Amino acid sequence: MKTLIVLIGPTGVGKTELSLRLAEHYHSCIVSADSRQLYADLKIGTAAPTPEQLQRVKHHLVGTLQLTDYYSAAQYETEVLKLLDTLFTKQDTIVLTGGSMMYVDAVCKGIDDIPTVDAETRQLMLHKYETEGLERLCAELKLLDPEYYKVVDLKNPKRVVHALEICYMTGKTYTSFRTQQKKERPFHIVKIGLTRDREELYERINRRVDMMIEDGLIEEAKQVYPYRTLNSLNTVGYKEIFKYLDGEWTLPFAIEKIKQNSRIYSRKQMTWFKRDEEIRWFHPEQETEILEYLRSVI
Repeated sequence: MKTLIVLIGPTGVGKTELSLRLAEHYHSCIVSADSRQLYADLKIGTAAPTPEQLQRVKHHLVGTLQLTDYYSAAQYETEVLKLLDTLFTKQDTIVLTGGSMMYVDAVCKGIDDIPTVDAETRQLMLHKYETEGLERLCAELKLLDPEYYKVVDLKNPKRVVHALEICYMTGKTYTSFRTQQKKERPFHIVKIGLTRDREELYERINRRVDMMIEDGLIEEAKQVYPYRTLNSLNTVGYKEIFKYLDGEWTLPFAIEKIKQNSRIYSRKQMTWFKRDEEIRWFHPEQETEILEYLRSVI
């Protein structure tokens, strides 16, 4: 039986080390489900696997994109399914890990067949966003697709802009393309969720941010600063350092905001994952129990 072990959980919970050990146990490779680790220039701020970790286990979809590349969850779905097709000819068990909720769902459940936005519409909406601002676009979305307006994260420009792109391009609502029907996969999926007490998780997140600063996050942010308006850099860790580089915030304040925003993001991730009843939850240190569980279901 071909099995995809999906190891998920919030940022900073400890997915990386456990994914390496699981991959070693099953003589498997690792497929990343992290939408930001795809970008080659964002190693420190995304906690991408280190050269040593990449040597321990072969990783796929890490550092494969340039900052200017357009990429979506739908493209990720297509790419991963094609990759798994090839990988499963050589091995029976593969580990997929990451905290990007949409990417995990794209592989496990499938993404609706939403039309690809043409360059002209994308350019038009980008111009509208830059000149009119997010609030105006939200008001427009409320008129064009009131149903999606009720459920979308109105603070997420990417989601709002994309929905409007579809409305403009097709003359139909974005909602009309969202059937949310689960697609069948030709392999068995086992989902393992990692969780920690909130206090323990927050402490780890804070510590990890301090480590990123020590490892050179500010230098990395300076290198990508000319691209700061790109969606690839609308990311916790970089957004805050850009405010510091712009002279709006002091460095200690920017670092505190990275910690705070990382904690907020971890809560969003847990809210999303908790809705999925297929996930079996463990503490990252319960490695023996996890392997026992996997033995019983694979």
